[in-house]
Amino acid sequence: MISERIKSISPYKTEVTKASVRLSSNEFPYDFPEEIKQRVSEEIKKIPLNKYPDPTAEELKEVLGEFFGVDPQNIVLGNGSDELIYYLSIAIGEVYLPVYIPVPTFPMYEISAKVLGRPVVNVPLEKDFDINLEESLKKIAEEKPVLGYFAYPNNPTGNLFSKRKIEKIREKGVFCVIDEAYYHYSGETFIEDALTREDTVILRTLSKIGMASLRIGLLIGREDIVREIDKIRLPFNITYPSQVIAKVILREGKEFLEEKIKEVIRERERMYNSMKEIEGVEVFPSKANFLLFRTPMPAKEIYRRLLNRDVLVRDVSYMPGLNRCLRVSVGKPEENDKFLEALYESIKEV
Repeated sequence: MISERIKSISPYKTEVTKASVRLSSNEFPYDFPEEIKQRVSEEIKKIPLNKYPDPTAEELKEVLGEFFGVDPQNIVLGNGSDELIYYLSIAIGEVYLPVYIPVPTFPMYEISAKVLGRPVVNVPLEKDFDINLEESLKKIAEEKPVLGYFAYPNNPTGNLFSKRKIEKIREKGVFCVIDEAYYHYSGETFIEDALTREDTVILRTLSKIGMASLRIGLLIGREDIVREIDKIRLPFNITYPSQVIAKVILREGKEFLEEKIKEVIRERERMYNSMKEIEGVEVFPSKANFLLFRTPMPAKEIYRRLLNRDVLVRDVSYMPGLNRCLRVSVGKPEENDKFLEALYESIKEV
């Protein structure tokens, strides 16, 4: 018998519609150069496919520690950040205690809590997409959540929440998970708090910097917190190929990544400025690798018209406070040009 709790959960929506310009999943638009792929191929050939991987991925943690500027003992690895979100929903506080989530945001925070039957305290963001501190403090006083998730920058709105507001919420006894999936595009971080405090951790990922297929997420926190959370990590959760490929790319592809991340940021600003010039389009500033925008007509209509022009974006209008809104990932310059042209034509049509 399937639990009624599970039956009541709405699954996470992924976008699988076909299009030649796919700007719907916040993926890194650049594949790696052939010389790096060749090195990856050489190392993969050495993998004993009949053997389990290193269960603790110690060598990978060394490389990741160097890449992110932390010690390996401050890292827990997950099969993507999604797995780490589940671990945190299990580990922080008792499962009958609520989880605080400012919405709209990444749906996996709520899904992971509901899978466990944890009560969820959703507080709508303000009109500028920042945290509504007054309402949050009121709800925290009433419902006593012990765990809070903060996407920083927030997905799908692209903005950074006020650091002061997060700190005020933390002062009320809420363990704060700062999800820095888009850190490389914002440069803003809570890493010092995560390394020194018992009530804060951060999440990072390789998915947004060209390695989405590897499914490698990181939790960074104080050593004693990391040690406790690591107890519930599933055995062999980082595959042998993922460990091998990530080590090669992080060691030998760092300059390529740094160069292309800067290009994505430049393209984000170019797209933002161009979209502001399209009559009827309201585009919001972003510190991530995507842009949220609102149109005068239903989002489904613009989504369909863009798709007719072979451009795929994400319709996020179903999320609270995002009526008529869509989200577009930053792609290669030629992809972004095609999107901008398709958006202009779609708006002009109606």
